[in-house]
Amino acid sequence: MNFVKYALLAFIVLSSPALANGQGAYRDGAYPKAFEAFLPLANSGDAESQYYLGLMYSKGQAVPQDAIMAVSWYQKAADQGHPLAQNNLGFMYGQGSGVKKDFVQAHMWYSLAAAAGIVLSQENRALIALKMTSRQITEGQRLAREWMAQYKGAGMNDPQATKIKGAGTKTQ
Repeated sequence: MNFVKYALLAFIVLSSPALANGQGAYRDGAYPKAFEAFLPLANSGDAESQYYLGLMYSKGQAVPQDAIMAVSWYQKAADQGHPLAQNNLGFMYGQGSGVKKDFVQAHMWYSLAAAAGIVLSQENRALIALKMTSRQITEGQRLAREWMAQYKGAGMNDPQATKIKGAGTKTQ
């Protein structure tokens, strides 16, 4: 058991400089270098790197633009509680980009990101709610609460779950 703890600690310590290098390269527009830094981290489960790969596939930075690959990477990061990935995944569902258009799923992901404090997600959720029935909104809220209950160990705090109740009504 101690081996697992030490291995995890070593991964975190060693991956931090690689992540910082990737982020710096991304900010500088050195997308091939950023991709090379992010890919092994993302494949090892690093949510931040997975988010960046989703962004790069979404925009065609260092890789061919590929909405399906973008959704795949956003999904991996979003499943770990990465709020920006959750917002972007909500966008992909709302647009039907790389995935079948699904306003309920879009609302759910926007609600999760909004609960984590992403202001843009609050706006996106309100806009998508204008295209939804009250029953669909209620379903999106229910799915978000279920996600919170199932994944509260993925970096999401319990107080955020209370922010989801009643979120996304057309009056907000």
